[in-house]
Amino acid sequence: MASQGVGSEQEPLLGDHTSGSREWDIIETEEHYKSRWRSIRILYLTMFLSSIGFSIVIMSIWPYLQKIDQTADASFLGWVIASFSIGQMVASPLFGLWSNHRPRKEPLIVSIFISVAANCLYSYVHVPASHNKYYMLAARGLVGFGAARTDEVQVSQGNIDHVAVVATNVLFFVILFIFALFETILTPLTMDMYAWTQEQAVLYNGIILAALGVEAVVIFMGVKLLSKKVGERALLLGGLIVVWVGFFILLPWGSQFPKIQWEDLHNNSIPNTTFGEIVVGFWKSAKEDHNDGPVGCPIEQAWCLYTPVIHLAQLLTAGVLIGIGYPACNVMSYTLYSKILGPKPQGVYMGWLTASGSGARILGPVFISHVYTYLGPRWAFSLVCGMVVLAISLLGAVYKRLIPFSVRCERSQGD
Repeated sequence: MASQGVGSEQEPLLGDHTSGSREWDIIETEEHYKSRWRSIRILYLTMFLSSIGFSIVIMSIWPYLQKIDQTADASFLGWVIASFSIGQMVASPLFGLWSNHRPRKEPLIVSIFISVAANCLYSYVHVPASHNKYYMLAARGLVGFGAARTDEVQVSQGNIDHVAVVATNVLFFVILFIFALFETILTPLTMDMYAWTQEQAVLYNGIILAALGVEAVVIFMGVKLLSKKVGERALLLGGLIVVWVGFFILLPWGSQFPKIQWEDLHNNSIPNTTFGEIVVGFWKSAKEDHNDGPVGCPIEQAWCLYTPVIHLAQLLTAGVLIGIGYPACNVMSYTLYSKILGPKPQGVYMGWLTASGSGARILGPVFISHVYTYLGPRWAFSLVCGMVVLAISLLGAVYKRLIPFSVRCERSQGD
């Protein structure tokens, strides 16, 4: 029975057919097959370029926001990051419906035009004399609206197990929620815990995310091979467990506390930060950073006085584990979802999956920015661990229903 379950998960989305056979030609002609793979490769390139742009921007949002509008705090940062996903969540179902009834080039061209215009606006949000943070909020929302195109993939409708569909959407929501809050809090967390300056935080967190990106590429290639042996459901479960361990490691322990920013404010002087005391030697700056702002954990955050520091080793270890679990969960969610839905064209369901992920990217930054600011990392990461446990429980409850559309149809006909 176990081997049959894994075998059903390994079944290709379009069935086990070869080009030229009668059954293959009924489903898809050779010309359509080549055209489809050309489109897929274009989507690969589009998503790759879009992800590069997103990664460049996400690390610099917090310092950029502080420079253009000093009234912005960490809570508003959550809304700025969430606005991207609000735009994406609104646009995804609309583009899904549009692509079903009109040529798919139309929504693609319109979304690209919106993205270009929105990024131009983002580049000039420092120009207005006031309310700059709201211009940034609007710009990021428009960028998200234009980014909805990258996830428009054609899947099916029909005799679908809607319980499995809803459960997969919820799991996908949790997965995106977790990573969204991690990338949101990374810059403020390292500035508070290690007294990094804005420039140092952007540089070193950029290095961390770049390393996680390389790790993700390896994981994406590895899970393709591993899924053939253990199945997508088992990999999804394993990925969630690894993510839970990563966030558990992030919980503050020990008796050492972060540097408090009130010392700099009390002396009314520019802090003299010795970077070598904070990180390992190869992370030292090539030249001394003359930042005119205070560093350390702000006294306004009361938890800074009693919450132990999260050591750099903890952060890096947790990052490695989250970098393993997140891509595995992400790709397995998409794979399971596409197999549950089946092979016939239908963009609305994938639009809703994208909207679910966008909702996670809305709530994740807002949640973590508020909980972190007012309660601290111990409460924030404890709540995340609880969410992952609930997601694992949900996966266990619907585990047997997460099967391919074709297998479900065969079972229905057999009954």
